[in-house]
Amino acid sequence: MSASLHPSRRNLLAAGSASLAGRALGQGPSSTPRAKRVIWLQMAGGPPQLDMFDIKPTLNRLHGTLCPQEFIEGKRLAFIKGRPTLLGSPWRSYQVPSTGWTVSEHLPHFASIAEHTTLVRSMHTDQFNHAPADLMMFTGNAQPGAASMGAWASRELGSLNPNLPNYCVLISGGSDPTGGKSTWGAGFLPSQHQGVRLRSTGEPILYVQDPAGLSRPGRRAGLDALYRLNGMTWKQSADPNVRSRMEQYELAWRMQSSVPQVADLESEPAHVLKDYGVTPGKASFGSNCLLARRLVESGVRWVQLFDWGWDLHGTNKGDDLVDSFPKKCLAVDRPIAALVRDLHRRGLLEDTLVVWGGEFGRTPMNEARSGSTRLGRDHHGGCFSMWFAGAGVRAGEVFGATDELGYSIVRDPVSVRDLQATLLWSLGIDPYSTSVRHLGLNRRLIGPTDEGRIMYHWFG
Repeated sequence: MSASLHPSRRNLLAAGSASLAGRALGQGPSSTPRAKRVIWLQMAGGPPQLDMFDIKPTLNRLHGTLCPQEFIEGKRLAFIKGRPTLLGSPWRSYQVPSTGWTVSEHLPHFASIAEHTTLVRSMHTDQFNHAPADLMMFTGNAQPGAASMGAWASRELGSLNPNLPNYCVLISGGSDPTGGKSTWGAGFLPSQHQGVRLRSTGEPILYVQDPAGLSRPGRRAGLDALYRLNGMTWKQSADPNVRSRMEQYELAWRMQSSVPQVADLESEPAHVLKDYGVTPGKASFGSNCLLARRLVESGVRWVQLFDWGWDLHGTNKGDDLVDSFPKKCLAVDRPIAALVRDLHRRGLLEDTLVVWGGEFGRTPMNEARSGSTRLGRDHHGGCFSMWFAGAGVRAGEVFGATDELGYSIVRDPVSVRDLQATLLWSLGIDPYSTSVRHLGLNRRLIGPTDEGRIMYHWFG
């Protein structure tokens, strides 16, 4: 039989690499990249910005009074009915010495990294339910099926370490994000660009290790045979799904040795584990933060952390603002600060962009759903806060502002499209020209129009 029907694994990988290199040379980045890597810290559920980074003394003073009529007239809210009362923050705040920002008393460790961060108080989205807001934030489309930001970055930038996934996902808080796997999916891009979910304890990736009783040489021989068969199919059909499957099998083989090594948190010095608040063998947001640092240090392009539990409506003890908010802050404040300090110490913060935020914000009104006497805030897409660290952001500065009650943006609004355009640009990817032809459409992360603006002024 002709040798051309049995392309070698090496030749196929070389052909794929040449194709990727050709595309990269043809398109080219839009700027000198500020960032080589991204760590996104997603507080899934919508963290209450008015209790964290956008403290409002006037709102606190008017706590318990009826909200202005214009807050609800002609507006669609997720759960609030009637005319609710204003809800001031139940906690004290403090001024960060290095920046002068006022933040919650439940974020004491944030003060140690504020000088490295840029705070944006004027984010907004047109989505007010979790799944559509998740998908809009990460894929640019409120419906499932589009490609996530991490997948776009993987496709456009390629790998820094062929033995590890380009895009990794870590989850804490007891639940997956409401948007599900589509939140980190490849959508219409080749499937090898989708996020790979890792665990910070136990077996890092399920079902990657060899089955019991199968030797490494035997496993390799089986994969080689499968590779040759898939190669014949790919040669005849040029089906990109076959090509993706071949690359995924090879990556899985390489990950059998590389992933356990990078996920070995117990190899870290005791003082590092203490700094992150990590107990070896115990899954936590802190262990995910430490694993995120180890992943980017080893060449992973995009690491996505989801921490569920921020959907604080005040309908029961589990989502009560007074009871649950301090616990959530306690779980994330220390490890986030440790992560940023650690990246800075190791010289990684210079070209790693750290993103903190949620899918939307919370209302300045008490939800009081079904007559609940507990305190909680409804979903609010009109304004929310995010912060960024590293990759040349203008550290210590605040952009945007909301009104005295924290309901509307009064200066420098930033849309989700703006954020997406800015993140791609920071990686050296042109958000306007980067597209994929799919079902007769040129699909882009930022959508069909050029409404997404690059926030150049966030960077020095």
